Amino acid sequence: MSHRIGVIGGDGIGPEVTAEALKVLDATGVAYERVDYDLGAHRYLQDGTVLPDEVMDEWRTLDALLLGAVGDPAPGQSAPAGLVERGILLRMRFELDQYINLRPFRVGGKVDFEVIRENTEGTYAGEGGFLRKDTPHEIATQGSVNTRMGVERCVRYAFNKAAGTERKHLTLVHKKNVLTFAGDLWQRVFDEVSAEYPQISTGYDHIDAACIHFVERPERYDVIVTDNLFGDILTDLGGAVAGGVGFAASANLNPARTGPSMFEPVHGTAPDIAGQNKANPLAAIISAGLMLEFLGETEAADKVAKVTADPTRFSGSTTEIGDQVVAEVTAI
Repeated sequence: MSHRIGVIGGDGIGPEVTAEALKVLDATGVAYERVDYDLGAHRYLQDGTVLPDEVMDEWRTLDALLLGAVGDPAPGQSAPAGLVERGILLRMRFELDQYINLRPFRVGGKVDFEVIRENTEGTYAGEGGFLRKDTPHEIATQGSVNTRMGVERCVRYAFNKAAGTERKHLTLVHKKNVLTFAGDLWQRVFDEVSAEYPQISTGYDHIDAACIHFVERPERYDVIVTDNLFGDILTDLGGAVAGGVGFAASANLNPARTGPSMFEPVHGTAPDIAGQNKANPLAAIISAGLMLEFLGETEAADKVAKVTADPTRFSGSTTEIGDQVVAEVTAI
């Protein structure tokens, strides 16, 4: 079976690391049709294009999307702050219902945990506004939207994920002592779903405590579930703990498969090193491995996961690291 995969290289180092991910994908022997899309800040600066409706319609027919990075394309060049990120990344997540953000962190068995972040609600839903803007009495509000449906489907996904791990442990991370409405909903749903999974041990940490534990003892965690904003912050910290954001991969999943899921490294466009063959492609390569797993290509996904289990052991230029991974994947 051949998969139709949309490829958005994007800006800065995005095309470079995506090329290495595709090189590894080719090495696995999985059959796929590549559909390229010229999108990102560079495209916006050329002709004002962000994400045409016809492209979104075409994406709905694909099996998956592989993205490099979008944002500042080169030193001194930038689109209006947040325009491309909201117009491509957030629109993609919302309209394709990619409600799970999955980020694994693994370094040679010493660090091995996953964060499951709710991906379409919370503060990213865009609820809020200004009153008396640009006056001394200006008011800005930014609400956090939490629906029972959104929370439950995320929590349920997390319990299913924890059921497949060796330790079978799931930790809820929130700030329920202060965020007493959203936190209460998350805790109640978590407890209700937990009753259906007696084999899963559970725990709870406030977000600030979790940040401390990430730095001091990340090995205490197995699977974590949290809301959109806390997940965004926690996973960037997780990348640093696991060796750097150059190793941090992610999957934006639509588990119901009513639309394609999207896979991307979590690092930025790094325009200062773009085109210099310096960028670490491992986060993009690991993201491609997550894509293979979600597409049901288990054997190929296992090869990529085995080779990249300790990504910190690889060194060299962008293409040299890609070649090293290809050689090891091919040898399995």
